[in-house]
Amino acid sequence: MTSQVPCYTIINSPDLEVPNEMQLKQDLEKGDTNVKIDTLKKVIKLLLNGERYPGLIMTIIRFVLPVQNHTIKKLLLIFWEIVPKTSADGKLLQEMILVCDAYRKDLQHPNEFLRGSTLRFLCKLKEPELLEPLMPAIRACLEHRHSYVRRNAVLAIFTIYKNFDWLVPDGPELIASFLDTQQDMSCKRNAFLMLLHADQERALNYLASCIDQVHTFGDILQLVTVELIYKVCHANPAERSRFIRCIYNLLNSSSNAVRYEAAGTLITLSLAPTAIKAAASCYIELVVKESDNNVKLIVLDRLVAMKEHEGMEKVMQDLVMDVLRVLAAPDIEVRRKTLALALDLVYSRNIGEMVLVLKKEVAKTHNVEHEDTGKYRQLLVRTLHTCSIKFPDVAANVIPVLVEFLSDTNELAAADVLVFIREAIQKFPALRALIIEHLIEAFPQIKSSKIHRAAVWILGEYVEGPQIVEVIAAIQQTLGEVPMVEAEQRRLSGDQNEEQQQGGGNTGGSSEGTTAPSTGSTSNKVTSDGTYATQSAYSLAPVAKAEKRPPLRQYLMDGDFFIGAALSATLTKLALRYVELEKEPRAQNRLTTQVMLIMSSILHLGKSGFPTKPITNDDTDRIFICLRTLSERTPEAVSVFTLYCREALGKMLDAQADEDQRVMKEKQRAAAKVQPDDPVLFAQLSNGRDNQLGENVFESSLNQALAGSKNAQQSDISSPNNKLNKVTQLTGFSDPVYAEAYVNVNQYDIVLDVLIVNQTNDTLQNCTLELATLGDLKLVERPHPVVLAPHDFCNIKANVKVSSTENGIIFGNIVYDTALNTNVVVLNTIHIDIMDYIIPASCTDTEFRQMWQDFEWENKVTVNTSFTDLHEYLKHLLKSTNMKCLTPEKALSGQCGFMAANMYAKSIFGENALANLSIEKPVDDPDSKVTGHIRIRAKSQGMALSLGDKISSSQKQSVQAA
Repeated sequence: MTSQVPCYTIINSPDLEVPNEMQLKQDLEKGDTNVKIDTLKKVIKLLLNGERYPGLIMTIIRFVLPVQNHTIKKLLLIFWEIVPKTSADGKLLQEMILVCDAYRKDLQHPNEFLRGSTLRFLCKLKEPELLEPLMPAIRACLEHRHSYVRRNAVLAIFTIYKNFDWLVPDGPELIASFLDTQQDMSCKRNAFLMLLHADQERALNYLASCIDQVHTFGDILQLVTVELIYKVCHANPAERSRFIRCIYNLLNSSSNAVRYEAAGTLITLSLAPTAIKAAASCYIELVVKESDNNVKLIVLDRLVAMKEHEGMEKVMQDLVMDVLRVLAAPDIEVRRKTLALALDLVYSRNIGEMVLVLKKEVAKTHNVEHEDTGKYRQLLVRTLHTCSIKFPDVAANVIPVLVEFLSDTNELAAADVLVFIREAIQKFPALRALIIEHLIEAFPQIKSSKIHRAAVWILGEYVEGPQIVEVIAAIQQTLGEVPMVEAEQRRLSGDQNEEQQQGGGNTGGSSEGTTAPSTGSTSNKVTSDGTYATQSAYSLAPVAKAEKRPPLRQYLMDGDFFIGAALSATLTKLALRYVELEKEPRAQNRLTTQVMLIMSSILHLGKSGFPTKPITNDDTDRIFICLRTLSERTPEAVSVFTLYCREALGKMLDAQADEDQRVMKEKQRAAAKVQPDDPVLFAQLSNGRDNQLGENVFESSLNQALAGSKNAQQSDISSPNNKLNKVTQLTGFSDPVYAEAYVNVNQYDIVLDVLIVNQTNDTLQNCTLELATLGDLKLVERPHPVVLAPHDFCNIKANVKVSSTENGIIFGNIVYDTALNTNVVVLNTIHIDIMDYIIPASCTDTEFRQMWQDFEWENKVTVNTSFTDLHEYLKHLLKSTNMKCLTPEKALSGQCGFMAANMYAKSIFGENALANLSIEKPVDDPDSKVTGHIRIRAKSQGMALSLGDKISSSQKQSVQAA
């Protein structure tokens, strides 16, 4: 028997109560039209849910089929599509002859809707015995006056010719002559589509006869034309020159869909620079003009795929300015992808123009209130940062623009600016004077403690010469009057005196004699209509005076003394550097004591009780170290402040550069590893990413012949991800029914391909695969029952929908009927692994900390393993969880007895998973096992728990293996 049943129309319905068959018959026989409609709908849903009502067929033929109601006619089309039309022995039911006659009458009905819908229904029939008597009526519909009937008649002939060509042996000739006489575009499209698949030579002859009129065709016909040219040119490359001009013309079509397909076809036919430029320009125009963000992202993906092709990248470099036009789109994802693409394409000739465009975009974001404006400013900062590091010549133009961001209320953008300034000031010594000048100018306008702290560090590390005094003056200006405790006491006493003066004036009077009693006083006010209004002083709420302090002083008063410690370290560096430059002892001592006064004032303020929080012991110790260093000036301490800080920064930037280089090398395509003298293997020339630019028909057909699957390559056949390695056994070999399943995990659904083998000598009736799910899985439809002959087998497919990243379980049984009784075979459970949905990803340290702070679900897993090496355990963990280690390799190198690392991954549903590994082992005992814990954080509880379960199970397996 055939292993595949025909594909039916699917109608989703909630759980139904199964009614009595006699009641259904009675409603169909004696009910009015509305009752018959409701009953027919109920029967259709029951049939789709696996119920069988063979006794209803004759009732429907007698009492429902003759009714001329259009709704009933529509429902009957679905009913006859899904109802079993053959008996248990595979022969056509006798009743279907009556149905066939009814549809012959419908094909001759004067109503064009009935004719057209009946023709659409005939496309879904797979029984030639039913179709054969209807062929004359179907042919007659080709000459109907209405285009709806004619186009559906073409589709019916097409599907019948494809499935049973002996029913219409002259199909291509019939449709070719039909095509020559038609004017309606939908009819021409369907006819041309049939010729494309059934008789390509005739389709080519027709296209050649009207190739100059292709631009006047409707978009649906142009799309089929593009498909034909693509297939013909790949099958016969000599035809390219004949049709490539037609593709060029279609790039200017009025339909965006046609232009998109034409551009994709053009770059698979020709790699000439003019073709690449025309296709890329067409894509860019589509992105700019199309309003749908999803379309924009899809077309941008095509441009990114073109950029990854070595032969196309050089041509596309001249289109960078066109690509930047896409930034007019408001969507942040579109902008992010556009900036990344432009950054990869930009080169020395057009970097200046690109920087000008980005500067204009920065100006546009000022005073614009939108939820994504902050993110977009951050994107622009990072892009300008990368441009400056990649092309140092433009750094001088970029720095003044970026320094303006330091006074921005968006802390993320300002932080990225400081990251850029820190890298630029280290790598480009020639620009240091310019950077410091702009930084000193912007220093008083900074609004965030975190930004001030980083700016202070940069100034302390890189300021030299006469600018030292200037920086100290700027710091004093933003710190306010020193000593700070006395200034705060004066401020407080000044406020109190002011209050007393106001109160005293009320009792003692004044020279002007304008006082009033202080208790229970009333004041008369004139209202708009000239009457007096009275208000009691008791009802006036006291208004607190807004205390305006300099920014650094305000941070300290708010209890943020970390900036005080950073300020002390900066002032120490500046003082030590000034001492080296200035030879006069009095000037040295004056500046040193000035700096020490500021530090001691910060310490005094921290202990005074004025701030909202007292100074921490850690910050106190750091400030004391700075004071001691300035007073004693031991060579070791001085070298730490003057030399080692900058060396540490240099090492960190070098490590980041090495990591970026390593990532770039990993991204390079495998094809680049083929040496010039290596033998050429054609299957090796197309990897998975090449197919984004269009499929090579010849190569895929060759692979299909070799491996049995369209996209398979020779290396995939023996790979561990091959289909044969993903088979799950569901029943035992001695069970009457043997079953095994191949679990194919797609992005949002799971397809179970279950092989069922009848191992008995009996025919199994109504053999049904019943499945249920646990977790965030949902069965889309119930598999249909099958009949298995003795020792026969069949494949049943079931779809399971997945909606989030959680471990799931699929379980169930196989139910079948024999001549004596009904039997059940319980199936082994199928565990859906969370790892199929998790992919490694990377993020910055700032983003990691922000997500760690925001995510509320945490799962702490204790390390229980047989591993004795910290690095080996980390590798095992990364492999078993699909996560990426964000901690640089250099930071993890060496053996010190403990290790801390951050890991990150994303799910295909866009969920983030964070993990922090903290492990240790005694250094003096090489055989001791690794101990510690792993903390997992995620936005959803299921993600955190599932990832923790995965780590625990992988640990158990490693312990058992050991």
